[in-house]
Amino acid sequence: MSTLEIRDLHVSVETKEGAKQILRGVDLTVAAGETHAIMGPNGSGKSTLAYSIAGHPKYQITSGTVTLDGADVLAMSVDERARAGMFLAMQYPVEVPGVSVSNFLRTAKTAIDGQAPALRHWVKDVKQAMEQLRMGPEFAERNVNEGFSGGEKKRHEILQMELLKPKIAILDETDSGLDVDALRIVSEGVNRVAADGQVGVLLITHYTRILRYIKPDFVHVFVDGRIAEEGGPELADRLEAEGYDRFLASA
Repeated sequence: MSTLEIRDLHVSVETKEGAKQILRGVDLTVAAGETHAIMGPNGSGKSTLAYSIAGHPKYQITSGTVTLDGADVLAMSVDERARAGMFLAMQYPVEVPGVSVSNFLRTAKTAIDGQAPALRHWVKDVKQAMEQLRMGPEFAERNVNEGFSGGEKKRHEILQMELLKPKIAILDETDSGLDVDALRIVSEGVNRVAADGQVGVLLITHYTRILRYIKPDFVHVFVDGRIAEEGGPELADRLEAEGYDRFLASA
């Protein structure tokens, strides 16, 4: 059973005015079989946490540690983090012209596993996952994210997660821009991946609506680059009723 441990993480980003500190000492543990929701207002550092763990070069780790099953994640390149079992579903997935979804998925699976998947089983797995995500077969021949709607981009992110089978899945505002039907379909995909207890999910969101479909074990409130409060699902209900004002006032 895998465990992601974040200890006293400080992160800054370069701006025109110089380095600006975003994360100010984050402590968080995510184990396989657990779903953690990180909630907070805009600019609180939620996405910075996601991209820092994934290895985005824009974000500079100034102190702290991130380990996956005891291995130093911060010492790994981005592709090494992926092969180690880290997965990031991006808030704004980028277009990759000239690369079909089918080629992208099989290439990614081969890179992570170190060998190409058996073609017969792979085709069956891809077809089943796409059907469950309400994606027609023609979707596999389209270029990655090129001309995709917001809902199609997010379903493609979850398709990757289902097929690549990570140890830790970080979902950065997967609910952003989704209508009710797409939100339900995407949430069902996340729940399928989490159901076997082999993956830890870190779900970043502004709103509680996705938590009606994906039930978190833990909720963490992010304010000003720190975790301001932690609790169970009931904390999300309180945020729905009260908002973030009490946290912002104290910050």
